[in-house]
Amino acid sequence: MMARLGIFIVWLLHFLPLPLLAAIGNGVGLLLYLMAEERRQVTKINLRLCFPEMTERARAGLARRNFMAFGRGFLERGILWWSSLARINRLVRPLGIENLEAELGKPIILLTAHFVALDVGGAWLSQRLNAVSVYGSQKDPLIHKMLLEKRQRFGDQLLFSRQQGMRPVVRALRGGRPLFYFTDQDFGAKDALFIPFFGILASTLTTLPRLVEMTGARVVPCITRMLPWGRGYEVHLYPAWENYPTGDLAADTRRMNEFIEQRVREMPEQYFWPHKRFKTRPPGEERPYG
Repeated sequence: MMARLGIFIVWLLHFLPLPLLAAIGNGVGLLLYLMAEERRQVTKINLRLCFPEMTERARAGLARRNFMAFGRGFLERGILWWSSLARINRLVRPLGIENLEAELGKPIILLTAHFVALDVGGAWLSQRLNAVSVYGSQKDPLIHKMLLEKRQRFGDQLLFSRQQGMRPVVRALRGGRPLFYFTDQDFGAKDALFIPFFGILASTLTTLPRLVEMTGARVVPCITRMLPWGRGYEVHLYPAWENYPTGDLAADTRRMNEFIEQRVREMPEQYFWPHKRFKTRPPGEERPYG
């Protein structure tokens, strides 16, 4: 019942102008900041680890802005799910699209990360590319079904669950489908190395360089930024990485973490800090989340 009510509210609000919807989303985010104690504490721990140079007061302000951005991202999904193509495209300003166009016809991995406007970039790209992506299952079956349907709203998109492994993804890549890929969360120690992220060893999947090695794909990073005051979004496509991979799995994985860290430092309030990024520790290290 609660899931249905939430979906109905998001549907109802998507008719509003984006600046007004953004203001409501900010308010929802502040409410979540007050109510979601566990995620608030995880966010504060992550910010303390990653920004030790900041004062506690500055980190607290950043945490509140992070929840506000998360609230916006949640409500503004309604635009992606139900608004017209014309409205979505009016709200998105692409940057560096020539970097993607230069690689068309080759296997492409669109490397992204867990920023609050991640789905905006996915919706904008899916209007132009028949791609493949990997998803994580949701606990609520209604939410799970809704997310799968809406991520396939435009074009002919292929979605595989993480439990299916990477074999079907490799086949799709070799068959000419770009892969919309994010791997900046902690999935445990399997197929991962401890690679610095903000100077802290973080369990990081080595899938990206291994996929490139197997398929000859070109890595074109794609990061979406939510603009303030409901002024829309920027989808930034970066130049394809040269000399990648190098054959040094740790160095190649570090390059990915360093790129994501640089983007996070540009807009730290929009990264998904409530995730327990550092829960898997090297032997002998204590987990920071208790």
